[in-house]
Amino acid sequence: MRHALRTAVLAATLATGALSAQAQSLQITEWAYAAGSGEFIELTNMGSQALDLTGWSFDDDSRNAGTVSLSSLGTLAVGESVIITEASAADFRAAWGLSASVKVLGNNTTNLGRNDEINLFDASATLVDRLSYGDQSYAGTVRTQNISGNPVSLAALAPHQVAAGNWVLASVGDAYGSYASSFGDVGNPGRFIYAPVPEPQTYALMLAGLGLLAAARRVRRG
Repeated sequence: MRHALRTAVLAATLATGALSAQAQSLQITEWAYAAGSGEFIELTNMGSQALDLTGWSFDDDSRNAGTVSLSSLGTLAVGESVIITEASAADFRAAWGLSASVKVLGNNTTNLGRNDEINLFDASATLVDRLSYGDQSYAGTVRTQNISGNPVSLAALAPHQVAAGNWVLASVGDAYGSYASSFGDVGNPGRFIYAPVPEPQTYALMLAGLGLLAAARRVRRG
């Protein structure tokens, strides 16, 4: 039942606010602009089918398709997360204790700043997701220096700027499964765990389910 509720809310949320139909699949789910183990961006296939990243690319606030190719990441299974980092793939995996099965695109030189953008483009150079962030530009938002940012809900993944309250900093042992790297950075790269704060739709579905269970019990007792 929990999986069904999550799937229903995910589908409803991602169906709105997309920059293109592909944005319902690949999403920016975590980032840290500065870290001893290497700044990183986590991308997750939030769609209902595998996604081939051949021809896809990433850029920062220059917004130029083709700047950093994502082709080497290959095909992402449903729910699979991948990492883009300035560190080498081997060093990043070692720092975070990640297995070789986690796809890491290392040695990225299109580095992020304190106030910057993350732009994703599909094989046709269409913008599919954008995250504009910066605590200096957007008052009350997180500063992801040595600590990654995580969305408080699926709605926070809709392509837009980071707003106050919709992304939070990771903390060791939080609901996202965050922990410290060997460099002392805190995050949960390589695995996206669904937002720990239930959205209104989730509450509604849960209450409806509880109501049905209560009714069934009454019928049995009667």
